[in-house]
Amino acid sequence: MKDKKGGAITEQEKLTRATGVVGFFTLLSRMLGLVRDMVIAYFFGTGMVADAFLVAFRIPNLLRRLFAEGSLTIAFIPVFTELLKQKGKEEAFLMARAVLTLVSLILVLITLLGIILAPGIVRILAFGWHGFADKLELTVLLTRIMFPYILIVGLLAVFMGILNSLRHFAAPAAAPIFLNLGIIAATLWLAPHFSQPIIGTAIGVLIGGILQSVLQIPWLLREGLTLWPRWRPLDPALKKTGLLLLPAIFGSAIYQINQMINTLLATRLPEGSVAWLYYADRVVEFPLGLFAIAISTAALPSLARQAADQDMVRLRETFGHSLRMTFFIILPTMVGLMVLREPVFQILFQRGAFSVQSVKMAGQAFFCYCLGLWAFAGIKVMANGFYALQDTRTPVHIATLTLIANILFALVLIGPLKHVGLALALSCSSALQFILLAFYLRKKTSILVLKPILISISKSFCAALVMGGCVYWLYVRFWLTRPFLVFSNQILTLIGLIFSGLIIYLIMTKMMGCPELSFLGDLFPINRSKYNHSK
Repeated sequence: MKDKKGGAITEQEKLTRATGVVGFFTLLSRMLGLVRDMVIAYFFGTGMVADAFLVAFRIPNLLRRLFAEGSLTIAFIPVFTELLKQKGKEEAFLMARAVLTLVSLILVLITLLGIILAPGIVRILAFGWHGFADKLELTVLLTRIMFPYILIVGLLAVFMGILNSLRHFAAPAAAPIFLNLGIIAATLWLAPHFSQPIIGTAIGVLIGGILQSVLQIPWLLREGLTLWPRWRPLDPALKKTGLLLLPAIFGSAIYQINQMINTLLATRLPEGSVAWLYYADRVVEFPLGLFAIAISTAALPSLARQAADQDMVRLRETFGHSLRMTFFIILPTMVGLMVLREPVFQILFQRGAFSVQSVKMAGQAFFCYCLGLWAFAGIKVMANGFYALQDTRTPVHIATLTLIANILFALVLIGPLKHVGLALALSCSSALQFILLAFYLRKKTSILVLKPILISISKSFCAALVMGGCVYWLYVRFWLTRPFLVFSNQILTLIGLIFSGLIIYLIMTKMMGCPELSFLGDLFPINRSKYNHSK
């Protein structure tokens, strides 16, 4: 492949362009996700119904991260890529069909068990609601409605793994858009037909999940994959994937497990605590998905391919580039969101049943989540180094320590800080997880070269601090001192503050000579060949 000047495109440029593709569709998805949350917040606020829905949705969502998009993709891509390189597409597709068949059977069983055991699951995860029979009953009903979602997205995860390994990123990245469309449409038009409208929203989760999976099928068929079942449980490649999957289930989903623990603890706090944490987490996931997950999604196939070729030099270069780009983008985002947290929540959610008090309480949790945003983002990329080398055990050991640390931090902080303490506990434990991942990756392999990464992070952080100070001054000058009578003026002012921060950061990084600045143009591919990277 050639670039626009006729020269060969480097792996770093390919990675950055792939990140641009994933990031573009993730941006659309996250924007729709915020619209979805705004719609849910408008109709259901942060009361009993909202708490019930969010707890019910978190259960299948956790299983999705455990068995589907996180661990299954992590275990599948390195093995599929290795098979693709060594034996060709036909053999790799036979293995993919065997994975799809086995995964389908396992997830059908999990779905049936989840529906049957929903009352017990809810009573364990929402133990603080034992005195609220109506709340528990509604949560159980919503859990049963949404549990089949895990089956749908389990298949989707394999579809995405196949396409990403073949360097098709657009359709998999666009899939969550349809989940959000399904939920929004169901909330607006289906929910009013139920005596308890939130049931319609839960059905929308299933509708959106089906749309997500169906979107991938034309791309798979075009590549030559047939979806006919293939029962080969003893296939060596399938066995290898299974061995990688078992530890990856825990290691890749530690963030969601910690969030589930925090949700469980939040049920002991005043009403609304679950929702405040949820909406704060949802906004944090916007930059996390847009940048960190986009980079890690684009990087894993490249890292796996280089590991399969035993090309440690290129593996080291690709890994270092993905980590530097992650911090180059996430650090100013973190600082900017901490400064502008209240305007963000006011514009996104302060309407209908979502009160000024809800904005304040959710904003406090959001600030503490932002303190750990650099760690949330870095973990996604750092873990890729282990997964590309087909080492899923080390991240599991580290995740176990992180889980224990999160529980201890949460128990210490929940008393004095309530729901804010739970958010701070997650940030602290995630920082510990990132440091441990870096330590053991450097100890086990040579792919982590610290000096250029630390120099890059230091420059980015200094530029972000300068930007943050300037944006704070502008925020005080143009937001806190102005009474906004028109909602559109709030939006325009916030956009102006964000744009000003972006310009200041770019100027500062230019002055500091940050090399990552030269790759920003590759985040915005302008033709189809850059959207789907040919080999």
